[in-house]
Amino acid sequence: MARGDGRLTHDVDPYEKSPQDACGVFGVWAPGDEVAKLTYFGLYALQHRGQESAGIAVSDGHHIVVYKDMGLVSQVFTEASLAALRGFVAIGHTRYSTTGASCWDNAQPTFRATATGHLALGHNGNLTNTAELFDRVAALEDSSGELPLGGRINRSTSDTDLISALLAAHPDLSMEASAIKELPTLSGAYSLVFMDDTTLYGARDPLGIRPLVLGRLEQGWVIASETAALDIVGASFVREIEPGELIAIDEHGLRSHRFAEATPKGCLFEYVYLARPDTSIAGRSVQQTRVEVGRRLAREYPADADMVIPVPESGRYAAIGYAQESGIPFAEGLVKNAYVGRTFIQPSQTIRQLGIRLKLNPLREVIADQRLVVVDDSIVRGNTQRALVRMLREAGAREVHVRISSPPVKWPCYFGIDFASRAELIANGLSVEEICRSIGADSLGYVSLDQLTEATTLPADRLCRACFDGVYPLAVPEPEVIGKHLLEGLEKRVTATSPLTTDFHAGATSDTPVA
Repeated sequence: MARGDGRLTHDVDPYEKSPQDACGVFGVWAPGDEVAKLTYFGLYALQHRGQESAGIAVSDGHHIVVYKDMGLVSQVFTEASLAALRGFVAIGHTRYSTTGASCWDNAQPTFRATATGHLALGHNGNLTNTAELFDRVAALEDSSGELPLGGRINRSTSDTDLISALLAAHPDLSMEASAIKELPTLSGAYSLVFMDDTTLYGARDPLGIRPLVLGRLEQGWVIASETAALDIVGASFVREIEPGELIAIDEHGLRSHRFAEATPKGCLFEYVYLARPDTSIAGRSVQQTRVEVGRRLAREYPADADMVIPVPESGRYAAIGYAQESGIPFAEGLVKNAYVGRTFIQPSQTIRQLGIRLKLNPLREVIADQRLVVVDDSIVRGNTQRALVRMLREAGAREVHVRISSPPVKWPCYFGIDFASRAELIANGLSVEEICRSIGADSLGYVSLDQLTEATTLPADRLCRACFDGVYPLAVPEPEVIGKHLLEGLEKRVTATSPLTTDFHAGATSDTPVA
């Protein structure tokens, strides 16, 4: 397990990295002492949204304790650590870094002392005015170089840290009032769960780019990135948290505040890859959408073939739809190693040459001498598909026809998906025919943007499709004031001391250390 000493700063994938989302968030308010375990299982359901670090914050009404570390949810938490997290309100987070390095200091939830107590916060998304917010936080410094109420966590370089600092910087306001004041100053994508000593909060940016839903327990409430996490903990789906909405949950019930006008632009790529198939977005099952995309893909790009196989797991439901529409039999031709996740092991050149086999292996008896339609969710750099086509041919496939259940990815995402840079995106420099030759396929077809959009049943003007068409719902900052390592690179560093104590070995951060 990656220890919480801040030494491991990146992961290494020897092959092409799939598009990654920023994070998964989960929050629960419920009487009793089960909130930490509920959050643990909720994070398990959201592990696909971030595999670099995980954390849980719990309050008993007087103190917030945060336990976080590098690694998967199952690596970070034990029965003993969860038993030590006692309280009635909790939030949790699984991280994939899009602003700030992948290190212990940037793991979430973040923690703050406030004028009236404490604050912990988790964030899914990515801000676009990070440099401006950094300047605002830096301007709060007094002559001694210290920020009021603890300021920034030492060595943290994430946009989430800036949100926390601003929420904690209003000694004359309640946390609820502070959020209503500060949330409109944030630009970009943010689905937030946060808490003070007694109250659970959820907030979503005015565009609603990243999902966030509200669920009901028999005695309590749940906030989560996806409806699948509600199912795991036995919560019933109530509704989506609206774009531009702040909700607060405490012993008096639920309160809702509108801090900005809603102008919905949900992320289209959530349907393609990011969300679990058993999640619903805007009333539409992700699984249903992916099957429908496969059907439309079959109509747009038919193939004379013997078998349709998916690239597991993200291509599975589109492949089912393609097979249903085309009449070509569906089969499992590739086996995925379910235990390959993020790795901190630097591969040698010899291991690199094994290519995609660490993750996928062909069923030779199934694909030998067959004409295959291979369905995948996207092509980013093309390295994975190139290796996959080669591997299938070596296993005896007679023809390999690649079908992609999204349009060509030509533009980077600034709202929480870690795509390659525009220069690295293969579709940005090559035509479909050139990409087909580059990956060695017999044919290549992408579903059209209009067909993908129609499959969601949402109108185009309610979706962010910028990675496909370059039309961003917000102004994109200049290159010098954006990027994953922006805060590390800023010349002025804020290193104010904080009143929290830190146990790097245990991975705990709190005002009261974990027992």
